[in-house]
Amino acid sequence: MARFFMAGTNIGGGMAYVRGRDAEHIKVLRLRPGEDVVICDGQGTDYKCRLIKSEAEEAELEVLEVKPCTAEPSVDVTVLCGLPKGSDRTDYILQKSVEAGAKEIMFFDCERCVAKPDEPERKLERWQRIAEEAAKQTGRGIIPQVSWAGKFADMLNVAVKKDLGLFLYETGDRERLDIVLEANKSIKTAAVITGPEGGFEKYEADLARTVGLHICSMGERILRCETAPIVALTAVMYATGNLS
Repeated sequence: MARFFMAGTNIGGGMAYVRGRDAEHIKVLRLRPGEDVVICDGQGTDYKCRLIKSEAEEAELEVLEVKPCTAEPSVDVTVLCGLPKGSDRTDYILQKSVEAGAKEIMFFDCERCVAKPDEPERKLERWQRIAEEAAKQTGRGIIPQVSWAGKFADMLNVAVKKDLGLFLYETGDRERLDIVLEANKSIKTAAVITGPEGGFEKYEADLARTVGLHICSMGERILRCETAPIVALTAVMYATGNLS
């Protein structure tokens, strides 16, 4: 069943009117009168609707049912990634983080970032579109937000505000991720922090430890920078009962 978010949609009196890009998308999908679609308000509520008519600039639908979206996890996870080199890697991180249940994805600059940010705010519109399309495909009740965290220290300031901060590091004195998660099953917010190609410098891990983050291992295998955040995020979802 096709899914759309509320942008450009008015709902009232048992009817929904979809305008703009989503109206065009309904036309492109060749949906016919009588077919059902879902419109989500982006706040976790779904409106099951039946298409009445579709034109190039507006589609008219009848609201059949209103109910909470069941796809949102019980824990709000912010994924914080050192900016990788290449749009294919950022795209992958965005898509899979949304699919796995992240509420927010933020990129940041750090010592070993090969890709240096060149006005990253110019990329945010494209990044947000990728997140929106992944949210539609996955049946999410929200569109996860994508943003630029800034420097390493700025990223730490975001992470320390969460109930649980996980700093994934590949060497040295570390905690086991499974043990940390076992002790924190009832958290409501979490930060998952992973590095760019080459990981983090030791002083960055030391700073993360100093501010109270958990320096964690994910086993003996070295994961690619686009794989690590998805693996860690999935582990959080499993530990908190969101993969049952």
